[in-house]
Amino acid sequence: MKIIPLNDRVIIKPIQKDEITKSGIILPETMNKEKPEQGEVIAVGPGKLLDNGKRASMEVKVGDKVLFTKYSPNEIKIDDQELLVINESDIMAILN
Repeated sequence: MKIIPLNDRVIIKPIQKDEITKSGIILPETMNKEKPEQGEVIAVGPGKLLDNGKRASMEVKVGDKVLFTKYSPNEIKIDDQELLVINESDIMAILN
């Protein structure tokens, strides 16, 4: 199934982080609760509709790796794949 976000929403595939450090220490699930998360953009909307009827251009594009806060996105499941829906304004940075 193809998903097309509306307005300034972005669909992100979360990047899974290792739960075990290189030295073999297992990190508890609560360790990174407030830290930002990372993901790959898989779809972007057309942009926010402005008061003058035009759309603001999106700063992120499909394929970008982005950094966002843990609790900003909404979680969805499409074809057994967990994805995140987030407003572009909640994305903090594009990673190179």
